[in-house]
Amino acid sequence: MDFTPTEEQTAARDLAAGIFGDLSTPERLAAAGSGTDGELWKALCAAGLTSAVEDVGLLGLVLLLEEQGRTTAQVPFAVSCVYGLLAVGRHGTREQRARLLPALRDGSAVATGAFPDRGAVRAGADGRLTGTTGWVPWLRDATHVLVPDADRRLWLVRVADAGTVPVVTTAPWAAAELRLEATPAERLGSVGAYGDVLAAARVAYAGLQAGVCAGSLARAVAHTSVREQFGRPLSTRQAVQLRAADAHMDTEAIRVTAYEAAWRFDEGLPCASHVLTAGWWASEAGRRVVHTGQHLHGGIGADLDHPVHRHFLWGRQIDAHLGCGARLLDELGAVLADEEHEEHDEPAGHDEPAGHSEPAGHSEPAGHSEPGRLGRRSGHEERRGHEEQGDQEEQEETA
Repeated sequence: MDFTPTEEQTAARDLAAGIFGDLSTPERLAAAGSGTDGELWKALCAAGLTSAVEDVGLLGLVLLLEEQGRTTAQVPFAVSCVYGLLAVGRHGTREQRARLLPALRDGSAVATGAFPDRGAVRAGADGRLTGTTGWVPWLRDATHVLVPDADRRLWLVRVADAGTVPVVTTAPWAAAELRLEATPAERLGSVGAYGDVLAAARVAYAGLQAGVCAGSLARAVAHTSVREQFGRPLSTRQAVQLRAADAHMDTEAIRVTAYEAAWRFDEGLPCASHVLTAGWWASEAGRRVVHTGQHLHGGIGADLDHPVHRHFLWGRQIDAHLGCGARLLDELGAVLADEEHEEHDEPAGHDEPAGHSEPAGHSEPAGHSEPGRLGRRSGHEERRGHEEQGDQEEQEETA
């Protein structure tokens, strides 16, 4: 495996770092409140960073989200790319891609997702949805929301057609509760689309968490290097050095597991366990790092207006959004046990990679539909395969 960014990925990351660094300042973040920083969002879209995600893949998106996380930039970048651009690009029909992708690329449309699935939404025979979800990040600023029903089929809903109730969270993500009452929706993708989108979302949020942790640690290092106690900088104290070193190792673990999961996803390789591993590290280690970052600031870390406090709140919200470590570990254990069972059941002399069945109680594999089980295709071949499948389904519906 090779995680070295391509020239396109490196250029996109550097451009994102410059825009986030220039525009996502503590003063602007405070002024944005719980909504989107409109100027920053326009700058990202005008620079082509939203549309670039289709070319740089999930690994490229992880690199971009790291830069967002460093500054806790107040834009719906992760959700619109995962639940909009990537979901429609990989699973939409030709008509859906032509109709939806242009607006998602230029930022005039913003997508989010009611993930993970809680089985709260039911789809009627007429394709209308009924049910109430928990809080959905960025829903108040979104134009479309991707909703899984109780059977884990994906539906795209226009927010204007649904009911929303604002929800206050510790991280200002313009969240809201989604209420559906015979709400019109359009089907997106077929069997396996839910697992595929959930996998991409978990990896994307792991990348975002890596950036949040890196930003928190950088602030802690800067603070302890200048803050003196008994005539010496705090950074010279062994206890401070050990806490910072542990936080650095945790941050690197989050980063490398996210890179590996994203790379395997892009290459169409089996990655269910890798996705859950990345999610677990982002949840468990991420929580430790943001606590350390706040702790190393001493009393200043308890100041709600201090920039490091935003990293703390974002880290805890990402932990909760990923599903928390214990739940992810439970899913990972089921996947590993299932893979081991299949390995023992594999016929002698079979050279193909072991298949993957569903963990008990799940209608789809946890985290990823794993198109790579059918053969090791490149990311571009995988996308073409999804497009051809969508076109075929569209032709069948028309016929």
